[in-house]
Amino acid sequence: MKQAFKAGLAILTLSAAFCNPADARKVTFRMSDYGIRPNTSADSLLSSRLQQVIDSLKTTVSPEDRMVLEFSDGTYHFHSTNASAHELYISNHDQNQPKKVGIYLADWQNMTLDGQGAEFICHGRMLPLVVENSQNVTLKNLHIDFENPQIAQVQVLKNSKEEGITFEVAPWVNYRIAGNGKFETYGEGWAIQQATGIAFERDSRHIVYRTSDLSINTQGVKDLGGRQLQAPLWKDERLIPGTVVAMRSYDRPAPAIFLADNRNTSLKRVYIHYAEGMGVLAQRCTDITLRECRVALRDDDPRYFTTQADATHFVQCKGHISSNDGIYEHMMDDAINIHGVYLKIRERIDSRTLRCAYEHYQAYGYEWGDAGDEIAFVRSSSMDYVDHRNTLRSIRPYGQDGVKGCKEFVLTFDRELPAEIDGKTPMGIENLTWTPTVEFRRNLIRNNRARGSLFSSPRRTVCADNIFDHTSGTAILLCGDCNGWYESGSVRDLVIHNNTFINALTNMFQFTNAVISIYPEIPQLKEQKGYFHGGKPGSILIEKNTFVTFDAPLLYAKSVNGLIFRKNKVYRNTDYKPFHWNRQGILLEHCNDTEIKEPRTDTL
Repeated sequence: MKQAFKAGLAILTLSAAFCNPADARKVTFRMSDYGIRPNTSADSLLSSRLQQVIDSLKTTVSPEDRMVLEFSDGTYHFHSTNASAHELYISNHDQNQPKKVGIYLADWQNMTLDGQGAEFICHGRMLPLVVENSQNVTLKNLHIDFENPQIAQVQVLKNSKEEGITFEVAPWVNYRIAGNGKFETYGEGWAIQQATGIAFERDSRHIVYRTSDLSINTQGVKDLGGRQLQAPLWKDERLIPGTVVAMRSYDRPAPAIFLADNRNTSLKRVYIHYAEGMGVLAQRCTDITLRECRVALRDDDPRYFTTQADATHFVQCKGHISSNDGIYEHMMDDAINIHGVYLKIRERIDSRTLRCAYEHYQAYGYEWGDAGDEIAFVRSSSMDYVDHRNTLRSIRPYGQDGVKGCKEFVLTFDRELPAEIDGKTPMGIENLTWTPTVEFRRNLIRNNRARGSLFSSPRRTVCADNIFDHTSGTAILLCGDCNGWYESGSVRDLVIHNNTFINALTNMFQFTNAVISIYPEIPQLKEQKGYFHGGKPGSILIEKNTFVTFDAPLLYAKSVNGLIFRKNKVYRNTDYKPFHWNRQGILLEHCNDTEIKEPRTDTL
């Protein structure tokens, strides 16, 4: 292997020496030429060897060259035990450090990683792929999966009020009865005793009606042999024999793909089948394109789950984000979530200087803004914006030298701050510069927990031609929260057009007030003087959508100025029994300048 690597590198270095560095060229590196070959499952050092190859190849090209890292089709096994370790602060994930990384790409330009259909199979607890501080990078034609996921799949065999639930463990799951008498699954460097889960209908693969997040108690579990166990204290009459349960924790150590501080990143036909966090997490990136990507099951997959959390998640990004022609299914949270981060004002140092902090335990440790960014201020209790915009002159970590791991910043502004921004009244600050335009088109979202999609950008956002099929909770959510999640911000220009919603709201989760739920967290709504979302006539346009539903609520909207709901169709069915507390088709709270046209309704 070493000889193949050295020979290949020597040939490449010689050929590069005869090229004019001023002439940009396309250079393709076939990983097989450097000893990186598929279908060698015993190669536990693959990750470290591959990283050595990639790092060495970077020295042979100029920044202007178009470089292709080309893999042969087949299966590559990455083991956490021999992967490189990196201190990475990833928003909306657990901040345990360091992260074991399968492939780490940093400071690249004009580079394409082409898997040619390759399968990257990970073992243990790790982050498969990182792209950081790079420009014009494309990832395409690859699959990411884990051999032994931390989510444990079981099937209910018997359900007795007296004897509890008897279940069978899926064949790929490693399990044991722990010393404390509980069911425990384990793998390379990890062990989990799951206490919650999601139930799926065996044949349809829909999440079971009105089950939401299960409570699972395996204390005193008995091994009956043949991968069958009896949990006498697990009692839930809703779980009939045949029900498949994805037993899980709430851990989110890492996504499948982490994009950080990049410009112009493209993902094409990237298929993610499992990660113990998000599928794709992009943080502080400019211009991201996802085309024909999937967070999805394989064909004829025996599993009923994909990622532990969102399929895709974009934090404090700008430029343009597009996610088109994708499939997002069976994840334990949303298909897409786009938002910024509110910093909470902790102290007014002087008339132009504030000390501010990340507040959520999963969001800190990375750059929040840059000099020249436009800043807005919002009152936490009423979510009213202060009538004052300012420009960030400088930002620096508070109490430490570097940004990595930082929780607080000192921000200095170009102009004096008004007296009401006093550092005592609970307020957050929003970075308006780091907000993207969004296009989410022709995607299929189905059989997932919680919600379908979340949009929280003031810039033009288009959600069109998608199918939301049994999203379990709300299909589309507009939020905004400066009290708990601290995810900003207001939606000012949104079109929801020509989407089909099929049997959403079979379960209740956070913010699930209707199929489309506009639900900013406003602790004291009666004190609010303005409106959080909208701002002009037609700011939020919902038209020509089709609702196929068994229940009443279609649209819930709170604190919106400029809402249009028109030309939509509703088809009522009897697939499930109506149960939602909201018995109104359209329910508005504290809204202004609305145009609501009752949809045409038929019965299926």
